[in-house]
Amino acid sequence: MNFDLTDEQKAIQSLCREFARDEVAPQAERNDREERFPYELVKKMGELGLMGLPFPEKYGGAGADTVSYALAVMEIARADASTAITLAAHVSLGASPFFLFGTERQKEQFLVPLARGEQLWGFGLTEPEAGSDAGGTRTRAELRDGRWVINGTKAFITNSGTEISGGTTITAVTGAGNGRREISTIIVPQDTPGFARSKKYRKMGWRASDTRELSFVDAAVPEENLLGERGKGLRNFLTILDGGRISVAALSVGLAMGAYDEAYKYAKERKQFGKAISTFQAIQFKLADMVTEIEHAKLMVLKAAWEKDAGRAFELSASLAKLYSGEVSRRVVNEAVQIHGGYGFMEEYPVSRMYRDQKINEIGEGTNEIQRLVIAKQIGLP
Repeated sequence: MNFDLTDEQKAIQSLCREFARDEVAPQAERNDREERFPYELVKKMGELGLMGLPFPEKYGGAGADTVSYALAVMEIARADASTAITLAAHVSLGASPFFLFGTERQKEQFLVPLARGEQLWGFGLTEPEAGSDAGGTRTRAELRDGRWVINGTKAFITNSGTEISGGTTITAVTGAGNGRREISTIIVPQDTPGFARSKKYRKMGWRASDTRELSFVDAAVPEENLLGERGKGLRNFLTILDGGRISVAALSVGLAMGAYDEAYKYAKERKQFGKAISTFQAIQFKLADMVTEIEHAKLMVLKAAWEKDAGRAFELSASLAKLYSGEVSRRVVNEAVQIHGGYGFMEEYPVSRMYRDQKINEIGEGTNEIQRLVIAKQIGLP
C-alpha cells in the first residue's frame, strides 16, 4: 500500500483547497447564520466536476478514484461542513445507488444529471422509528397495476427539498414471507403526487444543509422504478453505507483540520502575559496532540478509500475510519474552542460553528455505537 498521491489526486486536492479557501469559507458564517442553502456553491462544484467525481465519464462523471473523492470532501469540510455534507450525501447516498444497482436506462435517466451537478438527490432510509434499526422500516410499497403505491414517512433526509432536488430513493417493505419482511429500493421523483416534503429541520449544526422529513401518501411510481433486485434493498443499503462511511470519515477529518487551522492561527496571534500563547507549553501540547490525531485519522480514511479502489474488502477499514475520525474531530474541535478561551464561545469565531457542526459526525451513517457493533462483527465476535 502506497500513500504517495498521484499527480491527478494532488491536482484535485489543490483544486478543492483553493475553491474551499476562496469561495466556500467566505460564505460559511453567513450561510450558517441565515440557514441559507449554498446554491451557487453547489453549481460551482458541478462545474468543477466534484458532484460526479468518482463516476465514469460516460455517465457525466469525472472518472476519479475514491482517494481523490475523500481528499475533496476533506478540503471542502475544512472550510464548511454544511457544504461538504451536501457534496458527500449527494455522491455517496444520492448518486451512488444508481451507479451500483441501476439499469443502463436508470443510469442514463438519473445518474447522468446528478453526476453533472444539474440535480441533487436524496436517499430515504431513516424513519421516525427506524434509525439504527434500519430493518425496522415501516414504509410500505404495494405493487398495483404496474405501479408501486407508497405509504410511509422518512426522517432526517439530506438534499431532498431544494429547488434543484430531483427526487429521493427510498427503502420500503414490498412483501413478506417465511416470517421475514421483503425490503426493496424504489426511485421516487420529486414531482410524484403524494410525495411531500416538510419544512427544513431547525438543527444545531449543518445549518446550511437541506435536511427534511418526507411523507408518502399513496405516492405511485412505475414498476420499473425499482432500483436493484426486489427484496435486496437492505443488503444494497448496507453496501451504500460502507462507501458513505468513507465520506463522513473524510468530512470529520476535514472539520478537524479546519479547527486546527483556526486554533493554530489564533494561538500565534493571541497574546497573554506579554507573549503569544503559542509559546506556552500547555498550548503547544494541545496543538501537537491535535495534529497527531488528525494525521492518524487521515491515514485511516485514505487506507479505506485505497482498499475500495483496489477492489479489496473495505468494510472494516471504513467503519474504523468513521468511528475514529468522528471521535478525533470531537476532541480536536473541543480543544480548538479551549485554545480560543471565551472567544471560542462567540459565534463570530469559526470554531463555534465547527463545535456545533461536529456532533452529527458521530451519529450520521451509523452512530459510534453501531460502528463498534459492525467492527466487532468484522473481527469475528458473536
